[in-house]
Formats: sequence, C-alpha cells, structure tokens
Amino acid sequence: MHARVKFCGMTGVEDVASAGRSGASHFGMIFAPSERRIAWSAAEAIARELSPETPIPVAVFVDPSREEVDRVLELFPQAMLQFCGNESPDWIAPYARRALKVIHVGASDGTASLRERCNRYDEATVMFDTGSTGLAGGSGTAFAWELVEPIARERPVWIAGGLRVQNVAACIAAVRPFGVDARSGIETDGRKDFEKMRAFVTAVTG
Repeated sequence: MHARVKFCGMTGVEDVASAGRSGASHFGMIFAPSERRIAWSAAEAIARELSPETPIPVAVFVDPSREEVDRVLELFPQAMLQFCGNESPDWIAPYARRALKVIHVGASDGTASLRERCNRYDEATVMFDTGSTGLAGGSGTAFAWELVEPIARERPVWIAGGLRVQNVAACIAAVRPFGVDARSGIETDGRKDFEKMRAFVTAVTG
C-alpha cells in the first residue's frame, strides 16, 4: 500500500479541492498562530463542501485548550487532530484514536531518544518533523530520515519537514512511513500549486 499523503496549510475551499484532485488522502488546516492559519469563516466554508470524496481533514493545533479542540470537532466531527506543541500524553489521551502527535527531531537526537519520546504517546500516531528553535510548527527543512527508520518498523509513523517532489520518493524508500506531509513544498510564491501537488502524489505512488 502506498504511503498516505497529507497536504497542510489549506486556507480555503479551492486549496482543499486541489488537494483532492491531486490524489491526497488528507488535508491539514492550521488552527494556531501561523502564516497559514485558517480563518474560521474559511473553515466553515470547507466544512460545508465536504463529501465522501474529500480527503480526510486534519486540524493542526499548538497547545490548544479543550474548548478550541471541541469547537473544531463540532465543525469537523471526522477530523484527525494534529498536536504540535507540548501536549502531554494524559492531555492527548481523550483524543488518542484520532490523535497525530508531532515529535520534533533536533540536532542532538538519536534513534534511542526519539523512540523514548514516541513511547510516551503509545496510543497516538506520531509524526516526525524537523525541530526549529522558537517554532512549534514545521521548519520546511528535512532531517536525517535514517534516525526514525527503526521506529517506523515498530509502529506507523508520518514524516514531515522539507518534503517536496524532488525528495519524497527517497524519504519513502528510506523509512517506509505510513504517511508523508508537505506544506511549503507544494507552494509557489506562498500559494498552493496544484501541479506541484499532483507531481508530489505521483512521486509517492510511483
């Protein structure tokens, strides 16, 4: 089975439509401080357009309140929840069935330290992303994928960080992840680019 593909930073109905036409399995909306933070009115418009053919929505948070999460779930009852901050395993536990916990890979990390951090979130799915000082979200740069390949043999993992059409096939060959996530790698001049989305999915599916 091919790796799942999530395109993140959707800010409107057209972005989501392009993700769907490209063959992506998931689309992400950022409900946290970010240059791609989605307006609530835009999220409502996307919710109205959802259909069985639409990719799976993923709501992206950084240390949210329960109220923030619940409000989004009212709008997107089927959404996965991506947590990119310092959320504890206990805090995430009520959402574990749909939780995607981001583990940031730092320059000093090795496989052992990453596995230890992952094991704290044994009920959630983990996403590895490149760590960046002062940023809770992605850095747009890749990390050393071989660090997480042993973990990917033990549990489903997603890979993010600097993925684009030129390197995603190499990432999949190195890690065999459950899914891959891209944001800046599918943009041109800060806007989602359908041709880059389509090329990315083609690179994933071969």
